[in-house]
Amino acid sequence: MSSLDKIWYTRCPVPTASGLAHNQGWLKEEFQVAGLDIGILQDAGPELAKHHFDHQLLGLFREGGNVPALAARSAGAPTRLIGLTWIEEWQSILVRADSGITGAADLAGARVALPAWAETRAKSFPRAMALHGIKGALSQGGLTLDDVIFVEVAAQSSPSVGRDAGDRAFSWPGIAELARGEVDAVYAKGARAAEQAKEIGAVVAVDLDAHPDRRTRVNNGTPRPITVHERLLDEHPDLVVGFLAQTLRAADWAPGNLSRVREILAGETRSGADAVTTAYRGDFHHSLHPDLSPERLELLRIQKDFLLIHGFLDADVDIDAWAAPGPLELARKRLDAQAGRNGLPGVTQTAEVVAR
Repeated sequence: MSSLDKIWYTRCPVPTASGLAHNQGWLKEEFQVAGLDIGILQDAGPELAKHHFDHQLLGLFREGGNVPALAARSAGAPTRLIGLTWIEEWQSILVRADSGITGAADLAGARVALPAWAETRAKSFPRAMALHGIKGALSQGGLTLDDVIFVEVAAQSSPSVGRDAGDRAFSWPGIAELARGEVDAVYAKGARAAEQAKEIGAVVAVDLDAHPDRRTRVNNGTPRPITVHERLLDEHPDLVVGFLAQTLRAADWAPGNLSRVREILAGETRSGADAVTTAYRGDFHHSLHPDLSPERLELLRIQKDFLLIHGFLDADVDIDAWAAPGPLELARKRLDAQAGRNGLPGVTQTAEVVAR
């Protein structure tokens, strides 16, 4: 913690522009200019991998679920929020094909899988995801959490980062119990869960992504924060701006390179091509740009309030005080200037076109 000798990067196995920038080698190139190597927590040992959850690592850039990020901040971790992304990622309520549950209202009285608490609040993100996902689904049928029966199920206790993570067989919490008939419904999201649902013949009773109101699917990855150590931002703002510039560059590159984006996702999610296509649908690759818009900050505030009410945070978090919009603004200006010299549309204009 005393000095900066290396940059570290960590992300969750989901679509992110920073992940694309890493896979393209652009983050490595960016930090080499400053004379710094970049290490990946996904390839590190347990002593470093734990910082994916506590963020006590000076040179760390983290783009991952908001439950660990908010839990770390609420426990006093000196982090700053430098961006938020929102990617639809196949958030679904799964049931057995013969269950008779075909919509949100049918969940009344159902036995619903709820992952057990982990050793820390930050590592209990599977429980938080399931609880908020079920709440969002129930709200579509005019129901509340009191209208279902929660059945506690085991959750994988080891973090999804570190050099051993790729060797561990991942099973979505509750999938096995659903197959055995011990629960009636499971919240699931992402490519690997879609793959496992197909393996056991589960069907989607509620497609959370299909609802027009985004608030019904606020969860661990929606919105997804990009965070840094506050000392890194204070002492090396150029590095933070450079990271974000390469992230925005990757977000601009993705719309024209869907096949390559899907290849990268298959590797990062440890899933097959069909599962990636199922989980990440439509024009998801057009909307990877991070921002700190009032809308996304408000969606994060909804998640924070939910986590606080249900015991996933040590204390309240002031979202506005946490956010640091300056680096993202400078990163956009840097790319706009570079694009202008090349006679190309800038990243700001590109983002506006994508939004339309």
